[in-house]
Amino acid sequence: MKLTVRYFASIREAVGQGAEQLDTPAATVGALRDALIARGGPWAQALARGRAVRVAVDQVLSDEAAALADGAEVAFFPPVTGG
Repeated sequence: MKLTVRYFASIREAVGQGAEQLDTPAATVGALRDALIARGGPWAQALARGRAVRVAVDQVLSDEAAALADGAEVAFFPPVTGG
């Protein structure tokens, strides 16, 4: 399936791009994250297991079990705190 993957804040800085189009067999957010980590390099570091990473699918906060559909937009970003 084709997805738009967006990266924000420190993740965007680490991978060197704000967005990309992917053709992937990943059926869930967790599978997509694993596929990106498997690329190695900056993706493996920025999205590594154990790092706090938030995910939104079609602009709705989601967990790693969330199913993906063709044409979905998946956004990865670090947790945000503010005051």
